Amino acid sequence: MRVFVAGATGVLGHRLVARLTDRGHDIVGLTRDEAGDVTVRENGGTPVRGDLLDATSVSEAMPDSVDGVVHAATAIPTKRKPDRTDWEATDRLRREGTEHLTAAAARADVDRYVQQSVVWVARQPDGSQFDEASTPHPVRTTAAALDGEEIAADAADEHGFDVLTLRGGWFYGPDAAHTRQMGEALLARRMPIPGAGLLGRRDAVLSPIHVADAARAFAAAVEGDATGLYHVVDDEPVTFAQFLRTFARYLEAPTPRRIPGWLARYLAGPDTVELVTNSMPTTNDRFRAAFDWEPEHATYESGLARVVDRWRADGVVRERDGGVEWTG
Repeated sequence: MRVFVAGATGVLGHRLVARLTDRGHDIVGLTRDEAGDVTVRENGGTPVRGDLLDATSVSEAMPDSVDGVVHAATAIPTKRKPDRTDWEATDRLRREGTEHLTAAAARADVDRYVQQSVVWVARQPDGSQFDEASTPHPVRTTAAALDGEEIAADAADEHGFDVLTLRGGWFYGPDAAHTRQMGEALLARRMPIPGAGLLGRRDAVLSPIHVADAARAFAAAVEGDATGLYHVVDDEPVTFAQFLRTFARYLEAPTPRRIPGWLARYLAGPDTVELVTNSMPTTNDRFRAAFDWEPEHATYESGLARVVDRWRADGVVRERDGGVEWTG
């Protein structure tokens, strides 16, 4: 297959390019600069310059004939305390970027289109279990993700190509910015556990996914026949508190203390605290059945162990004076 990947240089996208090229596909990756060109080439793809927020640019970058298109482009804020303006880039990529990419895909007579979204767009107000059929409950940071899903579905209806929406769980991985920030903060005793309630004693249940497993899922979606909406998470939801404690233990860092979410909002901002203090328990059952996929890191424990092993091997963390320090 010939596959066009928007977001080909990100933590998900570059793994997807490598996975698909390893499986014999011809991958064209959208880039914006020389560094992006290098990343796509190193992973076996062919770079092409373009801007997803410029309709003409995307149309010119898209090959005349392409079998599959993947929208994996985001610009998730990495500031310590992001605000509304920091989310504007990702919101535009999810809305305008999807409009431009689906229009270019239709002109290229694409067969299959894969849209990235997030599972917590459909988490329930009471924190209960939910699935692909559950009613979405978007908030300010996820409204654009739901809009992107609907834009892609409408384009598929209009132009006749197959569309899949993969809602990913909470991404983590050795090169993911938020995972690195978390690891550094745990070692520096600057990563508390925010909890809901007046005293911060209620823990939210998250559905994580190692980014390498997410890339394998997107590759399976490109190659498969099924269409529709799917959740891509690992096999075991986990409270944010347990995730952090396990991460700290693997890093040989101090056990993080607890603070109430209302206090954490002053430190990390309302959007970050809202994400990790509201439950999002869901499963990968539907995706497993449709694509014969299973995560290599079935639980957060396996995935975090691999993250820390990778950091130790690469010198991101190292032993010093009887402890472990972050070197970056």
